[in-house]
Amino acid sequence: MQPDSAMTHAKARTASDGWKTAAHRLAVLWIALFGLTFGDWQRMAHQWWNIDTYSHILLIIPIIGWLAWLKRDDLAQVRPAGWWLGLVWMMAGLGLWLGGRWLDINLFAQAGVIAAFQGATLAIIGPRAGLILAFPLLYAFALVPFGDEIIPQLQTITAYLATWLTKLSGIETLSDGIYIETPAGLFIVAEACSGVKFLIAMMALGVMVAHTCFTSWKRRFWFLAACLVVPIVANGIRAWATIFIAQYVGAEAAGSFDHIVYGWFFFGFVIALVLGIAWRWFERDPEDAGFTASQVAGLPALTRFDRPARPLPVLAASLLVAGAFAAAVRPV
Repeated sequence: MQPDSAMTHAKARTASDGWKTAAHRLAVLWIALFGLTFGDWQRMAHQWWNIDTYSHILLIIPIIGWLAWLKRDDLAQVRPAGWWLGLVWMMAGLGLWLGGRWLDINLFAQAGVIAAFQGATLAIIGPRAGLILAFPLLYAFALVPFGDEIIPQLQTITAYLATWLTKLSGIETLSDGIYIETPAGLFIVAEACSGVKFLIAMMALGVMVAHTCFTSWKRRFWFLAACLVVPIVANGIRAWATIFIAQYVGAEAAGSFDHIVYGWFFFGFVIALVLGIAWRWFERDPEDAGFTASQVAGLPALTRFDRPARPLPVLAASLLVAGAFAAAVRPV
């Protein structure tokens, strides 16, 4: 028993030392990439902090950390190793970032930044550890601000629902696109009333819950469908409620009430409603989500890609690639 115990302890110590070294190398590579793409991180941080539509993203970073922390025991059983395909992924991400900067398309550039960091992580920790961390790595794309593109469509849907419910309530109504006229006045479904920030935040939460709490793809589909449909319908009901209340208290008072209720209570209520209904169908605890070390070890297809490289050459090559892209972007 003692030799086995000593061998197990030695393996654990070796894995721990390997992760410490990998963490140092990854920190060096991340710092280099952060310096290279600092402008886009600055733009993203400005949107997270100053634009209500994207304020929920401030919670995504600690959620990613939490998701990675849940896999700590499985990661401890896998020794990190350099991986050249991770470097290829990083180069593809930097290529997308550079193209986005040249075309002045923030969505492409910022998605490329996230992909570059994902590739850098895989280049240092290898495919087996990367597979264990697959969801946290992919979930990092939620850090990219997007959604402005669908605001006009959401305005139209909200206006349609609000108009239909208002007429159903027996209130005389005339509508033209996003303009709704009633005896209490003219109402406009503005961009801020489109519900886009509600929808994006709900979908970000829904993707995380679908992964951590469900194993059935069918249940994941229906849960995500609810996360898509419910906030849109709820926003239409909210707009109708504002119009309905305005018939009795006036448009100004109803608008003030709407901002308070929608900002502080409505969003939380709808989240609680969706999660509360779905709770009975949850199939597992978040700790059980994702690949385990034993599952990764038993994947024969992974051996095709599992060709460990020396980590120092991978790190050196990654830094050279980052330097080359820095030189390429300098004239921009």
